Amino acid sequence: MLITETDRLILRHFHIVDVEAMMQVFGDEEVMRYGPGVQTREWVAKWVRGCLEDYHAKWGFGLWAVVAKRSRDVMGFCGLSRFPDVGGQAETEVGYRLGRAHWGKGFATEAALAVRDYAFDSLGLNRLISIIDPQNRRSIRVATKLGMQYEKDVMFADYDHPDQVYSMVHPTRESSS
Repeated sequence: MLITETDRLILRHFHIVDVEAMMQVFGDEEVMRYGPGVQTREWVAKWVRGCLEDYHAKWGFGLWAVVAKRSRDVMGFCGLSRFPDVGGQAETEVGYRLGRAHWGKGFATEAALAVRDYAFDSLGLNRLISIIDPQNRRSIRVATKLGMQYEKDVMFADYDHPDQVYSMVHPTRESSS
């Protein structure tokens, strides 16, 4: 299912056939440097199935495949995740991760801007965050281009260091969701 598109990208639901393309993301040590590390094919297949569950059984949104319009290749993911407890409150995160071959070309920012606009305009959300490893300068740049600002550090039980929360509220709404 198509979610949204930009000049160069399509954001759509994942399909189980996207596992191989996502191995190019989750199987790359440099791409996974600020995440849970390189993952197995089985893990990636479970992750894709989890995305499908989020779309249909949980939130009605999730992490979506980022597809190049020209080549139709799956480049990575960008979308929304719901976290029940980030520093004491439930949050919706804009998350993104692209294969290394697509870095430095503005694709992550382009996809994340489309997701931000979809979250605010189509889903009616008022507040968005990104949870970022403080060493991940590329990801911080994308978050700030979305209009997010550093808010606070948070600790998660399965991490050995704090992550940073970048946040923003809809520019014309004051309450948060």
